[in-house]
Amino acid sequence: MAFARGSLIEGGLTASSGPSAAELFAALPVAVLVLDAGDGIVFANGACELLLNQSERSIRGLGLTQVLELPDDYVRNRDRGGLALVDTEVVTRRGHRLRVDMAEALLPERGWRIITLHDAVAGRRHGMAERGGARAAMGAAAMLAHEIKNPLSGIRGAAQLLGDAGGERELTELITTEVDRIAALIDRMQDFTDTRAPVLEAANIYPLLAHAKRVAQAGFARGVAIEERFDPSLPHVLIDGDRFVQVIVNLMKNAAEALAGHPDPCIQIATAYRHGMSASAAPGRPRQKLPIEICVLDNGPGAPADIADHLFEPFVSGKPEGQGLGLPLVDKLVRDMGGIVAYAREGEPEWTVLRILLPRADA
Repeated sequence: MAFARGSLIEGGLTASSGPSAAELFAALPVAVLVLDAGDGIVFANGACELLLNQSERSIRGLGLTQVLELPDDYVRNRDRGGLALVDTEVVTRRGHRLRVDMAEALLPERGWRIITLHDAVAGRRHGMAERGGARAAMGAAAMLAHEIKNPLSGIRGAAQLLGDAGGERELTELITTEVDRIAALIDRMQDFTDTRAPVLEAANIYPLLAHAKRVAQAGFARGVAIEERFDPSLPHVLIDGDRFVQVIVNLMKNAAEALAGHPDPCIQIATAYRHGMSASAAPGRPRQKLPIEICVLDNGPGAPADIADHLFEPFVSGKPEGQGLGLPLVDKLVRDMGGIVAYAREGEPEWTVLRILLPRADA
């Protein structure tokens, strides 16, 4: 095969003088698929496995259209060679919708093709993260000030009317409620400024998931069916136990709120081991294997289309009373533990999926 260890690549680089072609492709931070002349998949790197949520072993030898439902622009123009599509949608045959920048290069002598898929949403998130700490802090402060002004105006108006004896109790309660809301908002913001390193330890996640489920059933998810789809052979995971429980509780609360008014509400917690998954938790961090998958799913309507790509940004919420801090905090906590979290709509009928990928303890 063209990517065997020790094969020559342009410039005379060999296994004896440096990494092989296979090693170079595997290390690329962008998803890469290599197709033979018959459109069969012969290679997929780690970034591609992560993006498609499928291992190379499971897709090698399949035709491209057996793995991806391709955009019309690609189907119409692919024979021209050198195709590039920006911010287009592809759908995996498992029903996972992706927004990607897609490019294809043709190897004319062989008739082979190389396709790259860059997660457009993740790219925008990483771009935001690279703007610098000071600028990010200023932006957060400005957003916080904006959010505080609204309840403060209510407090000011209520205070001006306190002289009206008939409405005194009602207005006093309004002041108390608004002050509590400000305090809660500031508490949530302080979670983002916590720079203490997590205490990472090898842990069996199932007792922690059981605890999070009990918390949900005793409060915000009372009356909602919570199903478990667990891989019983999952190895220990490298996590901070308290932060992990906080993440799962937050995701289950988000799911329960999305199911309000649903005639048959259901939340699922699923675990799986994903061979070959690897990624960087943040720009500048080395890639590492992230084979431990934990998903919180719900059969609700999902996020509105206009905010689906921005759910992990502060103050973005599709709920009338939402503060837009729950998922950004989940993102921060998961990244602090060396993992990543992503949103998707999958299946038929579609379910909302919040997928966490974490390192195993002995990696």
